[in-house]
Amino acid sequence: MNDARASEHDLRGPLDAGVAAAAVLDARGRVVGWSPAAGELLGYGWAELTGRPFTDLFAVGGPDDAGERGGPAELDAVAGGVHHVHRVFRLVHRDGRVLRVALVAAPLSASAREEAPARIVLMADADDLQAWQTRQAMLRSLVNESPVGLGIYDTSLSPVWVNARAGHELGSAVSAYAQVPLDEVWPRGEIISPQHPRTLAEVMRRVLATGAPVIDLHYRAGLPAMPQDERVWSCSYFLLRDAAGNALGVCEESVDITDRYAAQERLVLLNEASARIGTTLDATRTAQELAAMAVPRLADRVDVHLLKEPVEGRDGLLTGDVGLCRAASRTAAGEAVVQGGEVTEPLAASTPAVRCMALGSSLLYATTDPAGRAWRAEFRWVLAVPVRARGTVLGAALFLRSGPEPFAEDDRVLAEELVARTGVAVDNARRYTRERDAALTLQRSLLPRNLPGRTAVDVAHRYLPSDARAGVGGDWFDVVPLSGTRVALAVGDVVGHGLRAAATMGRLRTTVRALARLDLPPDELLARLDDVVGQSTAEAEEDPSAASAEEGSWGATCLYAVYDPVSGHLMAASAGHPAPVVRGPDGRVTPLELDPGPPLGVGGLPFESTEAELAEGSVVALFTDGLVRGVGHDLGAGLDALHDALAADGTRDLDAVCERVVTALPAGPATDDAALLVARTHRLGPDQVVVHDLEADPATVADARKEAARRLEGWGMGVLGFTTELIVSELVTNAVRYAEGPIQLRLIRDGRTLVCEVSDRGHTSPHLRQAAAEDEGGRGLFLIAQLARHWGTRYTPTGKTIWTEQDLDAPGLDGAG
Repeated sequence: MNDARASEHDLRGPLDAGVAAAAVLDARGRVVGWSPAAGELLGYGWAELTGRPFTDLFAVGGPDDAGERGGPAELDAVAGGVHHVHRVFRLVHRDGRVLRVALVAAPLSASAREEAPARIVLMADADDLQAWQTRQAMLRSLVNESPVGLGIYDTSLSPVWVNARAGHELGSAVSAYAQVPLDEVWPRGEIISPQHPRTLAEVMRRVLATGAPVIDLHYRAGLPAMPQDERVWSCSYFLLRDAAGNALGVCEESVDITDRYAAQERLVLLNEASARIGTTLDATRTAQELAAMAVPRLADRVDVHLLKEPVEGRDGLLTGDVGLCRAASRTAAGEAVVQGGEVTEPLAASTPAVRCMALGSSLLYATTDPAGRAWRAEFRWVLAVPVRARGTVLGAALFLRSGPEPFAEDDRVLAEELVARTGVAVDNARRYTRERDAALTLQRSLLPRNLPGRTAVDVAHRYLPSDARAGVGGDWFDVVPLSGTRVALAVGDVVGHGLRAAATMGRLRTTVRALARLDLPPDELLARLDDVVGQSTAEAEEDPSAASAEEGSWGATCLYAVYDPVSGHLMAASAGHPAPVVRGPDGRVTPLELDPGPPLGVGGLPFESTEAELAEGSVVALFTDGLVRGVGHDLGAGLDALHDALAADGTRDLDAVCERVVTALPAGPATDDAALLVARTHRLGPDQVVVHDLEADPATVADARKEAARRLEGWGMGVLGFTTELIVSELVTNAVRYAEGPIQLRLIRDGRTLVCEVSDRGHTSPHLRQAAAEDEGGRGLFLIAQLARHWGTRYTPTGKTIWTEQDLDAPGLDGAG
């Protein structure tokens, strides 16, 4: 069958009188007419069948639903009108093949004299007929039963035909929209596929102009009869042409994908939520992120309330009022209704927020319900979802809608999923805040708050943890007052950062401070500190659990220096730590030359002290390598920047010096903690220090008392004369009695204290004891301990020095000069 015939058959059907094979039978059933189509179907020509009974064409054994060949039943079987139901018979082709042929017969007009009218028999291949009927059934289904909406628009874009599905969505006859602009047919219509034009009219005009089809365009609109019933369709458009190829109009196919689109939108929303909820470790910010995600895609307004204190279980929420803080509130307009963390009044147990927390499940309320009457009138539905995580109730999220449709089951599931993710993030934020507060408390307790520079130095500092959020690290610094107005400067660096490094730092700083009180020289102090670190490392290695907990926490470096304002000397030693940098009064910056020993805990090599004399007003910068080393620049570049910053800053404000140093260093992400300690040195003048050499003779005790009294009178401190004379007398007497000469008495006056020192060549440590009533001696150190604010002993290479300190804030000493 050629294409023209096939197209014709599709439109008219194989048994249509215009296209079917036809035979004309007389009243006796003989063939008197034979169409070319009949010859094409059965292979017989006109001459071969004229005058022969039509029943000769039936196959032996009878047709599919007839009796024997040649009987009258065959003709009776095909009787009826052309539009009657056809019958299928087995006919013999001229070449002997048996064909299944559909027959339908109709009587022709006959005269009154004829007993039976002539007939016309229409024939078609039964298989072709069945295929055509199947196609016709499909077309009828598309028109009447298909879930796919079909519509035809003419070249002016007016609708001219729609199937039953599209007609149902229109809600009126298609003729009602003949003069209505296309984009006004669908109220609030919106193309939501970004790659397409903005309106359906533009889409169809493009199809008419280019002939290119448009596939799977997503269109959202309210139904014309019910604008509030918003739907989403997947639409496709293609050009309709006539036989000559001219454009007749545009065909539209539309499939309602509202549910599928909503499911897809929920998945998209959940995917976005995983990236946008919990971006910070801040509970209020996390609640606000939930509200921003849910409005307006899920609700018209969202309020998130968090408990002031999380509740384990739910029993405490079943009775009484509950204190909540409104962490977030957002409307469809997008503005924040309240500031995060707003404290609300305690809510009663019957309110949606408290009820859902107490029951542990989401609840849906209408605002006409008693529990929902407190909400604004513009909202008709409230979905309350508890915020929970790890068995702890954290608060409640309230989703509000103003439309007539309540929250569906899918909406509830989506809201619960969003709130579940929020709950985990809020719980993480609370845990982080609690741990961070603990870490900051630890950090504040470990690092010095007020550095006691006293007379020897003025100090300033900066501490820059690499973990900026936690605010803790392993770098540290300290300033320790020593006897004789000296001061110890220390800075250290523990490997790593965070809470574990901070704890290790605290242990090292405490140890250094304790060893500093022994007045040890820098090299000996680092040696003892190295022993402590080595012992701790060995203990950790012997205990597997301790080793795991302390892994990597004992790698540390340290710089320890002692400055004496009397001599102006700075003595320093390093355990694998960068050398300090000194800026002289002339502005020249140089590193202190010293031999760095191994890091703490390594052992094997001794530590060495280096001594240098500093001019009055010199600035000493002690720092950790995190200050000068970073991503994007090497150690040399950082040191150069440090030197330049110190050299350029001539201000007397050490805080400004620290700030200049920090800001002048190369920018880049911090990979390590950094500490900076800056000290400006002072020297005590000759009028502030008195040195008197004494013989190891009991007679010198009186001379020492007289010298002390004379000097105090010269300093205007006569009110301390008696106390000081008694202290000097006891110290010199002990030196004469128990030690070797020569003996030296030194008095030092700084701004706040009077220091009295007696040195000898003995190495025996004095001990404070309680003398019995009958004892003649043993009360000297006891008296000194009562009269002086502090006292102690330090050892030197040539012996020892016993020292005392007295406060200068006694009445009558304000003007001491």
